[in-house]
Parts: sequence; structure tokens; C-alpha cells
Amino acid sequence: MTTPSDSKTVDPITLQVISGALHSIAEQMGSVLYRMSYSSIIRESQDLGAGLFDTRFNTLCESDSTPMHIGSLPGYLRGIEKSIPFDAWKPGDCAIHNHPYFGASHSPDIAIVMPVFFDGDLVGFAANTAHHVDIGSATPGLIIDVPDVFAEGMLLNGVKLYEEGKRNEALWKYIRDNTRVPDLVMGDLEAQIASAELGVRRFGELLASYGKSTVLTACDQLMDYSEAMLRREIAKIPDGEYTAEGFLDDDGRNRGKTLPVKVTVRVAGDGVEVDLTGSSPQVPTAFNVPFEGSTKVACYFIFRALLLDTYTNHEHIPQNEGSFRPVKVTAPEGTIFNPIMPAAAEARFCQIQRVADLVIKALAPVLPDKVTAGNSATLSFAAYSGVRPSGDYWVFLEVNEAAMGGRPRSDGPDTVEELMRNTRNNPLEDLGMHLPLICDRYEVRDDVMPGAGKFRGGCGVVKSQRFLTPGFMTHESDRHEDVPWGIFGGGPGSVGALTIHNAGAPADVHHHPAKFSGLRVEAGDVATYISPGGGGYGDPLERDPGKVLDDLLDDFITVEHAHDVYGVVFDAVDDGYGFTVNGAATVARRAALSAER
Repeated sequence: MTTPSDSKTVDPITLQVISGALHSIAEQMGSVLYRMSYSSIIRESQDLGAGLFDTRFNTLCESDSTPMHIGSLPGYLRGIEKSIPFDAWKPGDCAIHNHPYFGASHSPDIAIVMPVFFDGDLVGFAANTAHHVDIGSATPGLIIDVPDVFAEGMLLNGVKLYEEGKRNEALWKYIRDNTRVPDLVMGDLEAQIASAELGVRRFGELLASYGKSTVLTACDQLMDYSEAMLRREIAKIPDGEYTAEGFLDDDGRNRGKTLPVKVTVRVAGDGVEVDLTGSSPQVPTAFNVPFEGSTKVACYFIFRALLLDTYTNHEHIPQNEGSFRPVKVTAPEGTIFNPIMPAAAEARFCQIQRVADLVIKALAPVLPDKVTAGNSATLSFAAYSGVRPSGDYWVFLEVNEAAMGGRPRSDGPDTVEELMRNTRNNPLEDLGMHLPLICDRYEVRDDVMPGAGKFRGGCGVVKSQRFLTPGFMTHESDRHEDVPWGIFGGGPGSVGALTIHNAGAPADVHHHPAKFSGLRVEAGDVATYISPGGGGYGDPLERDPGKVLDDLLDDFITVEHAHDVYGVVFDAVDDGYGFTVNGAATVARRAALSAER
């Protein structure tokens, strides 16, 4: 094993070249993984992460993928170390790992890790994670209402899938025999292995080109630089304690019992702590969050997103371990964000989305030019499944879009993967070619108005999937109760919904809770997901009347809503559009609304 590099510094030009090479390697790893994979959740949605790591488990570089994956890999490596010490690694080894109580983000996110040797020394690791379609859990694809972590499916705790280049055939067979869709899972594992092999080879080439000492010293400098950049931005926030609270609908079993989420952000100098004390105790279902692999990663992500956004910083800031160092995360054991083994913890994404959203809310008074209004801050993760006439299972995982809150200088984006998700939608053509599902509706939500504001909240999405055969559905989501907030005078957004009806009886609509497990459905049943919409930013009376007209013409709002909320008055005209803004009447109406306040 190598020791940390010495104090010698690398010149700026070489440093920049090595930085670019590292990022390129991570991107190549991610590209190999999603291009070679079989399941749509990886191949299309790109629910994955890849990167290189040193022997202290620092992230040296990461692919531009889902933040949840790449930020969790150091936790995977620390968990694997408990099973595979450094002196047990050999060239050609490959470890597989997904245990949520040993660093994994959650059990369906399986990591593949390979050691990188140079001149006989272990210098680091190439690793990736990807969300697998089915790991043999109690319900196909996803799980929520299960009693413990053992019901989540296969738990692979730092075991070698390859030893010195030779595959462990017994383990390979075990994995194949314990998933409902072996062709997809094994194909995806092969893609992960190819991705890690590429990382090992490219990292070795980089070390050979510039020398081990130079590359490792450069990595240390790049991490120190990213840390310094984040600390610089944190130091601009006034010292203090900032708090925000919300709640989650339920745990997937005990309906009507909401789960509090409390976030306290403590800023002291150039460091920050996110304290989740006061949040719900752990629950008896899988609606808990692995602390190392998910809770901490959510907090790292939100500060990097708020303060080091690529499009708001003039400097290029490498994505590496340095951006994690200034952030401390606290969550008492036995709570929803730090459960105690053997509590199940597979359905954990809605909770960390809400943590990210509440950090934004807490810091809004001191970062008004960087925050958003309330975002959808949830996840619609649906598992559709069934059994073919051959007796084989089909399983499809789908991540549905939502919306962001209004922003300091622009409206909240409509129908996007907001906050921590960063996954792509699945092409409907791909769905229709391979599965007995038909998408009947996929459009912008039109049953409510967007959150009003100087910059309005984003509109949510509506998606309806129709089963062509009998099957099963599990849905992991939230925010049917807690409305995304408006900010600085903006109006609230809207909560989500999920309904199921049969195409043969469209008027007989059944409303379902946000999360449920293993629901039996029949041919013709249509599941419709309606996402929450974002809140508004700023006073609606300050919104550009031209933008209000645009919203009217896009059918996002009505004439009455524009008059009552935005104080904008329209005249009907015969110009192909139907309306134009009456400037004088709008000034008068806004003055009247302002006086009423």
C-alpha cells in the first residue's frame, strides 16, 4: 500500500493536465458501463456512478452521473476493507459489495471494485456502482414493507468475484440463481466489470506517463484545492444555526402517521455541520436511510450544488473528495437517517431528497441569491413486473420526473430530475418494444396552477402506464401531504398523487398512497403518477406581465388566476393568440392588490 504523497508540489500546467485526465477516465468508465449494460435503469436512465480512489479511499475523480452513486463509493470501500484488508488484494482481483450497513448506499446499488497496482504497489482502486433491476427481494424490483434488511434480497459483503483474474463461479451462479431477471443482472455486472477494468488500465497508463509520485501528489493538490474552494464559499455565510422542518407521509405501512424531518445547519468559519437530530425514529419498514452510504452523501451533495455549481463559478473545481471534507453530518443512531441493524433500508431516496430541500430552506435567509423555493424533493420510483407465459419474470424500473421551485433569476424547471436524482427518462419506444406495458399519457401536469411568484415554480409531470397482462407494482414515493413551500413572498407548489383505474372503466379511479409494495394489477389497469410541483420565488406582483401571458398561452394558468394572483389583466384580441396584456389595467390591478395586503 502506498503512503500519502510527499510535500513536493506539481506545477500548474501538469496539474491541470492530470486533472483533465482523471475526469476523462471517470467519464470513460461511466460511458462503458451504461453503453454495455442490459437493463434500462442503467442503459437509459444511467442510474450509476464510476471513479478512481486512492488507498485512503479518497475520491480522486467521478463520472458526471447520479450524485448518490459516486459520493457513496468511499463508504463502500471502507466497508469492503473490513472483509478484504489491504494485504489481501492481488492484481486481477474484483470485489462485489452492496451491504447497507457496511457503507453501501442501499442494497440494489451493487459496487464492483478492482485494485490498481503500479510497480508492485497497491496505489488505489477503480470502482463503480449501478442500480440493479432485481436482487431477489421480497417483491420484484423494489421493496418497502418488509421486516428487516435480510428481506431486501442478496447481501454481498465485500466478497471477491474474481481472484487474480479467475472468476468465482460458485458466487457467479449464486447471484444468477437469486434474481428474477438473471440475463439483465448478469449482463449489467459484466458491464460493471468492463468499466472497472478500463479504470484500472487507464489509471495505470496515467501513472506510467507522469510517474507515481507526480500523479499522487497532483491528486492531493487537487483535493486540497476543491476543499479550499468550498471552504471559501462556506466562510461567506454568516456563522450561526439555521433550521428547517418538514415531514414525510408515512413509512409505507402505518398510514396516517407522518414522519418528522428536522434539519439544523451550523456554520462556523469555513466549516459546516448538518444535524438531523429531531427527525423520526427508525421505522419498521424499509423506509430508512443507510447513514454512511446515503445520509452523508446527500449532505455533501447539497453544499457542492449550492456553493460550487459549475455554471455559477468562474473557476473549474474538480469533483473529488475535497468537497466532502468541510461538511460534518450528524444523525443519532436509531433514527430514520441512521438506523440500527437489522432494520431494512432499501427505500431511502425520498428522505434524502427532503434533507437536501430542507438544507436549502434553512439557508435561504442568508443565501437568497443561491437557493430555490420548495422543490418536489421526492422520488417516483416504480417497479412494474409480471410473469411471461414461459414462466420467466419481466421487471421494469422507472424513475419519473418532477419539478423544481422558482429560482432567484428564473422560473423553476418543469418536469425534470431535480436535486439528487440526475437520471434520464426511459424512451417510451424502448418500453413498448420489450415489455407488456403501454404509456397512455406522458405530459406536463395541468390540474393545478404552478407555484406563483416573481419566478414561478416548475410544473410537475403526469405519466400513465397501462398493463397489457396481469402483473405487480411497487411504488416508492412521497409528498402527497407536505406542500413544497413558496419563498420570499412566493406561493406554495402542489403535492403529488397516484391513481389506478382500468381502461375498461375509466370513471372508477382509485387513489393510492405514495408508497406501496407488491400491488396486484390486472390487464388494462392504468397507473397514473402525478408529481408535486415547485413553489414560487418572490412576490407574484413583481412577475413580468409578458411571462404571465406566456404561461396563459401555454395553458399553465387561467385568465382568472392571472387577474387574482398576479394582478395581470388581459384583453381579448384576434391576433392568432387570443390575448394581450392591458398595461394600464394591470398597473391599477396590482396597486389594488398591494393595497389590500
